[in-house]
Amino acid sequence: MKALNTVYSSLSSGRRYEVWFLRIGMADGSGAWWFRYLLLNPGQLGCTAEHLGKPVQVWATWFPRDDAPRTFIQGFDLDSLALSPRNTGPFYFRVGQNAIDESSCRGHLVLEGHEISWDLHYTSTFQVNLSSKGWIGFTRTPHSNAVFHGTIRFDDRIFNAQPLGYGLQGHNCGYKHRSLWRWGHAYLPGQNEGSTLEALTYDMPLGLMFRKAVLWHSGRPHDFTNIRDAVSTNFTWNLHGKSRDGYQLHASIDGATPGIHRLPYLRTDCSGTFDVTNNSLANAHILLLRNGSLIAELETTGGAVLEFGGKASVPA
Repeated sequence: MKALNTVYSSLSSGRRYEVWFLRIGMADGSGAWWFRYLLLNPGQLGCTAEHLGKPVQVWATWFPRDDAPRTFIQGFDLDSLALSPRNTGPFYFRVGQNAIDESSCRGHLVLEGHEISWDLHYTSTFQVNLSSKGWIGFTRTPHSNAVFHGTIRFDDRIFNAQPLGYGLQGHNCGYKHRSLWRWGHAYLPGQNEGSTLEALTYDMPLGLMFRKAVLWHSGRPHDFTNIRDAVSTNFTWNLHGKSRDGYQLHASIDGATPGIHRLPYLRTDCSGTFDVTNNSLANAHILLLRNGSLIAELETTGGAVLEFGGKASVPA
């Protein structure tokens, strides 16, 4: 499979976003961290001089177990970015004291009276190209069952358990954001390696919907494209699917737990923002069956992330 972190966007692209991100559920149960390295409309130098409109951005979000989530965003000018060539490895993205490559990342932000720094590396045994629509956009997961090592500092607090946490490293790109999407990822601890479920649905032209879920379990992937999904009013996503080789999936990702966070995302046409709702401390319960017989029951408390965007975003 082609290296899934490889840069797609040209720096002359006038309207495009490309983002490399990580979600880390802390092994000590204290919460979850979310880091994003974003390229926005580089050919027109972003949208505005404000941090949310800068062509290069680094985001850090802390989802504490016992308090409200907080996001910190630093914007940078394009000439401060060092980026690997398009469609060529090895991948790297470097700006200031912040960087991400194929298997590590680091950062240092000083914002709003707070200081956040991180120095991480990660390994995994599964990657997936979840959705690929050419220049329109894609959703890739280079590290689906990622195990993280390293250190995160938030003011005087130091996170350095080993392993530090579990989750994923993803890579998304598009001409514009979908007007409606739902996405979820769950890391489910196992004896030898973690199982993961990643699911995505979004609107397409002519009233169509894209739906797919991939379960990695016991060393093999199960692809579910025949998906039915439903959303409850309390930010829970239920999915039911069938695979071509006879497996059935029943999954529920519950984002109604404390930790719901709403963020404004800037439209790539610079016409304003729209809401994205994310809970990186969600719960998940998964049943895998074949011909009606239970193969596995998987569950995590706080080890999942659930995100709704655009028209799917949960009202405040």
